[in-house]
Amino acid sequence: MTEQPARVRYLTVVEVAEIMRVSKMTVYRLLHSGELPGVRVGRSFRVPQDALDHYLATSLPIVPQDAERDTERRSS
Repeated sequence: MTEQPARVRYLTVVEVAEIMRVSKMTVYRLLHSGELPGVRVGRSFRVPQDALDHYLATSLPIVPQDAERDTERRSS
């Protein structure tokens, strides 16, 4: 008995936008810049679930500047 490789799940731009809670245009920008890998199928894009998971796991959290200033004041 041979084992078959796991199937890759591909997400639409709308599905990626919903998961990330951003607009479709933001997803398109990420795809066109190469920050988020995807494949073109005809005139639309598909994003591998693994690629989205990796992108989200390796993205740096953004600290609001006000929180940064508060931390500097407390440490002074």
